Amino acid sequence: MSGDITTTTLRFARRLGNRKFRAAAGEFLVEGRQGVREALRFGAVRRVLATEEAARQFPELVEAGYDRLTTAQARELAETTTPQGIFACCLAHPASLDEVIHDQARLVVFLAQIRDPGNLGTVIRCADAFGADGVVITADSVDLYNPKTVRASVGSIFHLPIVTGVELGSAVAVAQAQGFRVFAADGSGRDLEALVAAGELDDRVGWIMGNEAWGLPGNQLDLADEVVRIPMWGQAESLNLSTAAAVCLYATASRQRATR
Repeated sequence: MSGDITTTTLRFARRLGNRKFRAAAGEFLVEGRQGVREALRFGAVRRVLATEEAARQFPELVEAGYDRLTTAQARELAETTTPQGIFACCLAHPASLDEVIHDQARLVVFLAQIRDPGNLGTVIRCADAFGADGVVITADSVDLYNPKTVRASVGSIFHLPIVTGVELGSAVAVAQAQGFRVFAADGSGRDLEALVAAGELDDRVGWIMGNEAWGLPGNQLDLADEVVRIPMWGQAESLNLSTAAAVCLYATASRQRATR
């Protein structure tokens, strides 16, 4: 069934922009066709909110009914400058460490002190694209369900288990105890090319990625079995977080697929 959105429902959706309210409600807001579609596939949707135009444009997303928004209400909820007019209130689905680091897992990403929500979402998308078994996010990082994180993941937030609120050292130790070789991405250390050539990415691998501005401090670098740098031959000083993650994950996934 569909009908005009109630004041209570609209207020609830607005308040999902607040981290404390999201945590208390156990829900978060997804915006846009791709995100809503993946949320529906995952079974996480509690209700769909859409303008009449969006409902006509994306009929497959409103088959079970929706709360009708005006264009003005959609703009108020939207994080984007040109909203598609469709949203979903979704149940949060935090994973446990056991769901990420298990007997069959071969590639895991550890994210430490990530503060930019867009970067977090993009790295999750990279992890999904290159077949990682899961993502582990430290307690001092941005909220997984921040609207910008959710949007930047483009639905990947529903595709793989993601653990939040962990202590990095404990999580890395669990992975190492289960046979993972854990590498820290940093501007120092061995070249990534050397690891590829030596076959050191062929087995179970974890990558630690640090903060966008200051990277990984010494105590976090020390957690890794080895520190690895991405060689660069141009004049750029460094790569941003999501680009570095994409390079490291692609190199690892390529080797693992080739040796299966």
